[in-house]
Amino acid sequence: MHKFLFIIFCVISINTSAQKIFGTVYNDKGDLLPYSSVTIKGTTIGASANNRAKFSITVSPGTYTMVCQHIGYTTKEVTMTISGEDKEAFFVLSEQKLVMKEVVVKSNSEDPAYEIIRQAIKKRPYYAKQVTGFECDLYTKDMIKFKRFPKKILGQKIDNEEMILDTLGQGIIYLGETVSKIAAKQPDKFKMVVKSSRISGSNSFGFSFPTFISFYQSNIAVFSEKLNPRGFVSPLADGAIGFYKFKYLGSFFENGKEINSIRVTPKRNYEPLFSGIINITDGDWRIHSVDLKLTKKSQLEIVDTLQITQFHVPVEGDIWRIKNQLIHFDFAQLGINAAGNFVNVYSNYNINPTFKKGFFDEVVVKYDSGVNKKTKAYWDTIRPVPLEKEEINDYQVKDSIFEARKDSVWDKQTVDSLKRKQGKIKPLKIFWSGIDRVHYSKKGKYNWGINSLIKDLEYNPAEGVVVQAKGYYEKHLKRSSTNLSVLPNIRYGTNNTHLNAWVEVNLRTRDFNKEDSKLKRHSWNFSGGKRVTQFNKESPITPFINSLGTLLYGNNHMKTYENWFSSITYIKRYESGLRFNVNVLYEDRMPLNNTTKFTLFKKDSVNITPNYPYEKINVQFEKHQSFSVGVSVSFKPGQRYIQFPERKMPIGSKYPTLTLSYAKGIKNILGSDVDYDKWKFTINDDKNFKLAGTLRYKIGVGGFLNRNAVYIQDYQHFNGNRSVAAGEYVNSFQLAPYYLNSTVANIYGVAHLDHHFNGLITNKIPLFNRLGWNMVAGTNTFYVNQDNNYVELFVGLENIIKIFRVDFVAGYTNGKQGTTGIRIGFGGLVGGNVGNGSGGSGDRMILSF
Repeated sequence: MHKFLFIIFCVISINTSAQKIFGTVYNDKGDLLPYSSVTIKGTTIGASANNRAKFSITVSPGTYTMVCQHIGYTTKEVTMTISGEDKEAFFVLSEQKLVMKEVVVKSNSEDPAYEIIRQAIKKRPYYAKQVTGFECDLYTKDMIKFKRFPKKILGQKIDNEEMILDTLGQGIIYLGETVSKIAAKQPDKFKMVVKSSRISGSNSFGFSFPTFISFYQSNIAVFSEKLNPRGFVSPLADGAIGFYKFKYLGSFFENGKEINSIRVTPKRNYEPLFSGIINITDGDWRIHSVDLKLTKKSQLEIVDTLQITQFHVPVEGDIWRIKNQLIHFDFAQLGINAAGNFVNVYSNYNINPTFKKGFFDEVVVKYDSGVNKKTKAYWDTIRPVPLEKEEINDYQVKDSIFEARKDSVWDKQTVDSLKRKQGKIKPLKIFWSGIDRVHYSKKGKYNWGINSLIKDLEYNPAEGVVVQAKGYYEKHLKRSSTNLSVLPNIRYGTNNTHLNAWVEVNLRTRDFNKEDSKLKRHSWNFSGGKRVTQFNKESPITPFINSLGTLLYGNNHMKTYENWFSSITYIKRYESGLRFNVNVLYEDRMPLNNTTKFTLFKKDSVNITPNYPYEKINVQFEKHQSFSVGVSVSFKPGQRYIQFPERKMPIGSKYPTLTLSYAKGIKNILGSDVDYDKWKFTINDDKNFKLAGTLRYKIGVGGFLNRNAVYIQDYQHFNGNRSVAAGEYVNSFQLAPYYLNSTVANIYGVAHLDHHFNGLITNKIPLFNRLGWNMVAGTNTFYVNQDNNYVELFVGLENIIKIFRVDFVAGYTNGKQGTTGIRIGFGGLVGGNVGNGSGGSGDRMILSF
């Protein structure tokens, strides 16, 4: 009986201590005002209206004054008393009537907005550093939906069944909410603890970026550097008057404070600039609110438009912080029409708190262990942005499907359904598209497949037409948190009739120890058999390019040899950013000579060169054995992480990657004939200079400590390139020969500098700025001695149809006039500098006070 009364008392307490003030925001014409800000006066507690202008705030019994704001409308206050039940409030906002100050009009006089902006620019550093640190609560609701999704993209049929779209290709594809605790400290300390997260139709953790966008910073990054690696210039940046035109629209009063409303317009198109409204308080020149927009003419990539709306409120004394933030984007490309809203509501600011020693560590974002286990009732209670009708429906439908699938995973009905959906195996696919399958059973699943036989065809003068069969088998071993992959390979040369077969087995393990919060990742690789290998083990020449060059022009640059081999590699990665790699390799190396001179044009057959590095050695090498041990240690200081309940994900560092490698050829082990010691040290990184562009670099030094018995396979090779297809950027020399400069010198140096201007120059050139083409320039160089050195300079354009990059390159050997050429590669938004080996540190997380 007592327990029953206690439960009744708890229910009554909950019902009487947590009520809601809910309602809708209209303008005086009866139109809805979406995403209005609603705040309890004197606090930072509040909400944001949703897309249907509805809001909801959970409160305890008491009397409250509600403040409603919307940019362009007069602020309105409503006082309500809450005693024991929810209450509804309607806000009707009238259009903001701006008052123009009296000004003396003179010839050549400037708009009053410029003096206001100058004062705000002077105060910008003060407000950027006004607080040494703070804490606050953050609620986010992120939603992305398709307004139209085509049945085909670039001729390829798209299966949109999993996205649950209607017949018009419309529907929500991502809906998520998070509740977090934010902590920040000057100059760059930041930590987010995600308390709860809910993703429609999933038990994943979602995301909640960007956390803060501060217009008190001169350069502003939004979401990812992919939107624009240069960032965007704030209207309050030190040089803003050189970038923007400002127009004074008038002022209005709020709580006795005069607010100046200013229109912001870029002076030039195709600069990373905002347009819209910024409201500045008079006298203290702080940001009151903003409504600013980015478009394609702002050098915005990926999306077509992106709008940022913010409201700032006083939180303590004269300290103002962001209360509500809305980011809206539109995307319309390739027949896809999509839009998204990212709503952030900040509350409970604690200014200049005392943080425990070690509070700010390498973990920047941490998800609590029960982050995705909150009930629907919990979310209905704490949510400061009411769900819209389509969002409620999305949760109901997708969560039901997810639960049904989760509860019935691997039962016979589910297995049979998945098998039917995958269809039957079509053996003829092995010739062109290849076969990729998932095997389903009650015990789980595994993946297997066979590559396309036709796409893997090669041609070279040593083997003739090469037929290859490559397969794969992948399975996750749940008990040991290990991924197993097996990669068998069979290679047959139709002209030399040699059959080569080898297999590679990989075991990759990822463990996260909850007790010490340590992430442990390590992998083993075992491989062996008989194979064909390039003399330069970095394989700078792709088989496809070499096949074309040989058939069309007789240029067989790829030099290869056969070898029976056995290899064991162990890789260990530490969460500190340290990576340790050990490899033991045995090879029985056999020469592989040319057996044919066939080309499509007979006159080119005379150009076919021997199948060994003839630039460096006069005759084919003799059969020999090699046993070597290689050790490599790389370290990226300052690595930061997102910590999930059972794993960590690195998100980069502002420091470069340092790598030291050492290889030793050991004589007499398993008949080994080699005897050498060589080393190499490199430093590489991406350095973003914002408006000035991004520099990718790789600088190294190395040499041989011992060269008693060194065969051509073990020389230090510099990755040359003789094809119009660009070699690996920041790791190769676009015009250099492949083996002419190979060396066993005591010491050598190498440098690759690749600067991407990201529109700094081309945005001022008509047509180029419209096309979004960007300039790139740099140099590749190595130095062994005065008789063996090479320098090349290049300048080019990238982001051509978002994919390609074209460079004009001039190369100079030993300080003498060299050659020039054109190189075409991948470089741009979609191309993503594929294969550039830039060793970048990833997208930076943005922290703005």
